[in-house]
Amino acid sequence: MKAFLILEDGTVFTGTSIGSTKDMISEIVFNTSMTGYLEVLTDPSYAGQAVVMTYPLIGNYGITPDMESKKAWPDGYIVRELSRMPSNFRCEGTIQDFLEKQDIPGIAGIDTRALTKILREKGTMNGMITTNENYDLNEIIPKLKAYVVGDVVSKVTCDEKYVLKGDGPKVALMDFGAKNNIARSLNKRGCEVTVYPADTKAEEIIASDPDGIMLSNGPGDPATCVSIIEEIRKLYNTDIPIFAICLGHQLMALANGGKTYKLKYGHRGGNHPVKDLSNNRVYISSQNHGYAVDASSLDPSVATEAFINVNDKTNEGLAYAGKNIFTVQFHPEACPGPQDSGYLFDRFMDMMKGAE
Repeated sequence: MKAFLILEDGTVFTGTSIGSTKDMISEIVFNTSMTGYLEVLTDPSYAGQAVVMTYPLIGNYGITPDMESKKAWPDGYIVRELSRMPSNFRCEGTIQDFLEKQDIPGIAGIDTRALTKILREKGTMNGMITTNENYDLNEIIPKLKAYVVGDVVSKVTCDEKYVLKGDGPKVALMDFGAKNNIARSLNKRGCEVTVYPADTKAEEIIASDPDGIMLSNGPGDPATCVSIIEEIRKLYNTDIPIFAICLGHQLMALANGGKTYKLKYGHRGGNHPVKDLSNNRVYISSQNHGYAVDASSLDPSVATEAFINVNDKTNEGLAYAGKNIFTVQFHPEACPGPQDSGYLFDRFMDMMKGAE
């Protein structure tokens, strides 16, 4: 069946329908990862977005037991070529069947390189995937321009708190759309991890007397999370060690008077170099975000830049003065390097044990 990708600037790509055949309007973003498409599909940070994979062949190892959450979150999926015969000893099915079961519409057979160039040159824009050959651009484009991602954190967070048992430090993990490997990375270091829904009050977290607090990744515009930011400010005012990733990093900055801004086309992929300013070493990182913290908007007596992006010099992490708090924009629980930035979890462990 034919499918069409329509961008808000009027550009139309024609390809083949994959997955669900329902119409979909979403923000169109691209990911440069060469592997890990299942982790991308199940990353809650993609809620409210449709993902273009720049690597041309997707699905060649099928669906494996590597999901980062309970379901797939992107609104749509866009690929150049979809493998029809996956081959891997861990393969449990095809990506086509997975997209159908998850009710995610997609399009294959389009020039994803040309599409990515448009998004890089003009910036991230909204788009529609449809199988309706009689589409009307005059009717569709106003709808595309009106689309906003909205409140997606409430959609992706857990419904109630749960515990991963451990005999080490107790960590309270705030789930703003947490990938499974964040809790797993702490748990395998011995931590007992209690995962809390995003709307949990700071008082409940503090009353549980955790040894440390983890603020997770998540989707959407951080500035819209007004009530969450208020609770994070209360957590900041305690002496509990805090480590924050991605959206958590942005929310901590906003809780302390900082500002965030939307990047032209974001950082999404497994090959982003970041420099640790404490030792001038460069690490290869996995990233997925469309917003960044304006480091100059923070009072240096509150927080200083700890990491920067080597490519565009945007902020990639902050260290908070006089506090056992550090935050990063990238994903140390992911494995692009493959274990480049895993040491950040060890740093957090040391903070909780009072080594710092």
